[in-house]
Amino acid sequence: MIAPHSTATPASPRQVRKAVVPAAGLGTRFLPATKATPKEMLPVVDKPAIQYVVEEAAAAGLDDILMVTGRHKRAIEDHFDSAFELEQALAAKGDTVRLDAVRDPARLADIHHIRQGDPLGLGHAVLCARHHVGDQPFAVLLGDDLIDPRETLLSRMLDVRDRYAGTVVALMEVDPAQIHLYGCAAVEPTGEEGVVRVTGLVEKPSPEKAPSRCAVIGRYVLDPAVFDVLERTPPGRGGEIQLTDALQDLAANGTVHGVVFDGLRYDTGDKADYLRTVVRLACARPDLGPEFRGWLREFVAGLEGGEAGIGERHRAA
Repeated sequence: MIAPHSTATPASPRQVRKAVVPAAGLGTRFLPATKATPKEMLPVVDKPAIQYVVEEAAAAGLDDILMVTGRHKRAIEDHFDSAFELEQALAAKGDTVRLDAVRDPARLADIHHIRQGDPLGLGHAVLCARHHVGDQPFAVLLGDDLIDPRETLLSRMLDVRDRYAGTVVALMEVDPAQIHLYGCAAVEPTGEEGVVRVTGLVEKPSPEKAPSRCAVIGRYVLDPAVFDVLERTPPGRGGEIQLTDALQDLAANGTVHGVVFDGLRYDTGDKADYLRTVVRLACARPDLGPEFRGWLREFVAGLEGGEAGIGERHRAA
């Protein structure tokens, strides 16, 4: 456990109300499914992944959301818009449940869209939001990084920003063998349980060069000072403008804190974790969970008992 020793700095009185959702990636890990469908629109049970992200932002009180998209991402814009013909058809049938489900995405927040253009990295995507955000602090939520709806990570980060000012990042302790997949933070304790001061960041280090096990996950509350830093940040790893590099600059000034998260997080950009996400959230649904959990128990028992799956039995026949 990280021992406390420091105190909070005076916080800015300005409340965070805006969020930026970068969603311009090509989704190559899910080809061919993402050849014509944005990866953020892949369904998690019966909602696209990105809707969970927007719902999380709205639940934390962020009512102004900018989505940074790219070419072939029109489906995202359509999903968060009204669908007059579909709504009219559902209303005519008296199908109020599905009608509400169709209308909900457009009612979550005031949603805006901008295109990134060239895919120059997460830092560049955040920089594209500068005109919309202005000089206000803002949250960034990555579109394929889902936090379980029962968690309150973003609200906690906003609270930390209110008290410490500066920038706040979400951190999660990971196995050292996995740290090369993330930005990694060097940290020191503060006077608050679960909150650390970030003294440095490294993008995707090897395990032997990682300063800690604290990986940066896809939630940030950024001070607008990050824009000036991003403007002068050269391309880094992969030839892209890395947000991690800009945060390293801010961390050197002592203005970055981290909230250490130990709750439920799902990486829907990874095939195996995407499947686990669907199963976990389906099991948690009151309308689907009881029946689905029963089927899942039987299915797993069959696997453990060495029984052939339905497809295998059909092939054997």
